[in-house]
Amino acid sequence: MSANLTFDERLFLWLNFDGGAATDWIMSTVSGTAMWIPLYLFIFFAVQRKYGWKAMAAFIVCLALAMGLSDMLCGEFKHTGLLKNLWADFPARHRPMFDSAVRDLAHVVSFRHGPYGTVSAHAATTAALGVISAMAIRKKWYSIAITLIVLLICYSRIYLACHFPKDIILGLAVGLISGYLMYLLWRKLDSLLKNR
Repeated sequence: MSANLTFDERLFLWLNFDGGAATDWIMSTVSGTAMWIPLYLFIFFAVQRKYGWKAMAAFIVCLALAMGLSDMLCGEFKHTGLLKNLWADFPARHRPMFDSAVRDLAHVVSFRHGPYGTVSAHAATTAALGVISAMAIRKKWYSIAITLIVLLICYSRIYLACHFPKDIILGLAVGLISGYLMYLLWRKLDSLLKNR
């Protein structure tokens, strides 16, 4: 390992490894969307049972806004350099699989991604989902489960060589803020709907 690597690059290489075909498949599946459809259905069901149909409809709108806002902000950070003062290679920071410092040392499952991955949209959107749903459902077991799911999805992005740890942390920050703001909006909408 080169002595010239940054802490972020070293941490990435420590977390990224070749787990074999089965682990590659698991992490690729976890990083996808289809396997999480039952989770979304469960969340909608739990919100409807606790708050009613109108509240669930408002929740779906706010959840979509939270995830959409997170994804949009990640795109802005990635392509316009809004965070360029944080480190020198913004906005053109390559994904690990394309980064000359680590690509030959990294385990890469697939190259079906764009070259840049400055802020992880996966981390942001799943964190937004986690925050708004945990605050709505308010069950300890669910909060623990959704936290583990978010962390698993975040780790899958490192395993797949799509993001450095710093990208994940920034994505989580974006998602936590977006999710919390949209939770506050949902509570306001729910209150307005109850008073009609």
